[in-house]
Amino acid sequence: MQTTPTSERVHIALFGRTNAGKSALANRLVGQDVAIVSATAGTTTDPVQKAVEINGLGAALIIDTPGLDDITSLGKERMARTARMLDKTDIAIVLFTDAGTDTELKLLEECRVREIPSIVVLTQSDRIADSEALAKHINLLTNKEVIRLSATTGEGIEALREAIVRCRPSDERLITEGFCKAGDIVMLVMPQDASAPKGRLIQPQVQTIRELLDRGCIPICTTPDSMAEALAGLKEAPALIITDSQAFEAVYRLKPEESTLTSFSILFARYKGDIKLFTEGVKALGRLTPTSRILIAEACSHTPQNEDIGRVKLPRILRKKFGESLNIDIVGGNDYPEDLTQYDLVIHCGACMFNRKHVLSRVERARDQGVAITNYGVILAALTGILDRVRVD
Repeated sequence: MQTTPTSERVHIALFGRTNAGKSALANRLVGQDVAIVSATAGTTTDPVQKAVEINGLGAALIIDTPGLDDITSLGKERMARTARMLDKTDIAIVLFTDAGTDTELKLLEECRVREIPSIVVLTQSDRIADSEALAKHINLLTNKEVIRLSATTGEGIEALREAIVRCRPSDERLITEGFCKAGDIVMLVMPQDASAPKGRLIQPQVQTIRELLDRGCIPICTTPDSMAEALAGLKEAPALIITDSQAFEAVYRLKPEESTLTSFSILFARYKGDIKLFTEGVKALGRLTPTSRILIAEACSHTPQNEDIGRVKLPRILRKKFGESLNIDIVGGNDYPEDLTQYDLVIHCGACMFNRKHVLSRVERARDQGVAITNYGVILAALTGILDRVRVD
C-alpha cells in the first residue's frame, strides 16, 4: 500500500475552522498520530498529508488543512494554500462544531460548483448537549446528510468511512486503455541520457510497464540506440510503440509501418487530463510570434538537469523556431498562476506527480480564461511534424 504513488491515491481533504477537530480526525482515519492535536488555534500551519488504505476504497491520501478562520499573522497565506487544496481534492470532508458560518457553507458551495463530492460531519459530538438536534439543523442549512462524530470516542468513524467509500470516483482509468490488449507486444523506448535518474526508471515508465504486465501484454524495453536491434530480434512487429517524447523523430524513422506510435507524455495527458483540448491547443503554434508569451508548467519541482526537457530542451526548440525573443516562463510544483491571460500558450508536462483532479483543475482554468493549453508530448510531436502520424486518443 505504501508503494502506491501519491498521484494514484484518492485525495481526501479535511476542512473546517480552527479547533474543529480536523487533526484528531485525521489521526483517527490514519490510525496514528500524524498531525499535532492542540487547543491552541493555528496549530496546523500547512496541509499535512498521510497515506492510508481504506477498505472498499483502496489507497488514499488524508490531508489535514489549516483552519478556515485562521487569524494569525500568516493566516492569509495559509488560507490561500487551503483554497488551492481544492484543486487536488477528490473528496472533501467539512467539519462543523456548531451551526456553522458562511465559511463552511461557501466551501460546500465551491465543492458543488467544482463537482467535488463532500461529506458533512458534526465533530466533537460527545461534548455537545443535544448533538442530534444540532445535526438536524445543519442538515437543513446544507441539505446534506450529517454524520455525528467524535474522534475521542470513535463514534461515527465507521459511518464516515462508509460515506467516503460511497464517494469513490467511479471512473476506473487505464494508462493504455484502447491502445493495446492482452497478448500484444508493446515496445517501450526509454532514453537513458544525462537527464535520466541513475539506477532507476522514472514513474511514468514504471507505471506503464506494471500496467502492461497486469493487462497480459508483453512489454519489450529498449533505448533509441538499441531499438533497431530490438526490432530485429522480434518475430513480429510490436502492436504498440511507446517512446519518450524527446525521441519521437528517431523512433518514428525506425517504426514498422504496422506499429502504432505514441509517447509516455501523451498517454499520461490522456490518462489525467483532456487530450482533446491539448490537441486543439497545439494549434496555437500557428499564431505564435517572436514576442509571444508561453508558460511551461511542470508538476514536479526537481533540480534541473543539463538537458532537462521542460527547462532546457523545449525552450531551446521553441526559440529556434519562433525567435530568441520569445518570452517563456517556467513554473514547477504548485506554482501555477491564477491569471493565465498574459500567455498565448500553456505547455504542461505529463503530470505523473499530480492526481487527475489537480491536472483537470489547471486545464479548466486555462479553458475558462480562453488560453490555449497543450502537453509536452503533443507539442513535441507537432514540432517534429509527425502529430498526424502519432496516436493521441
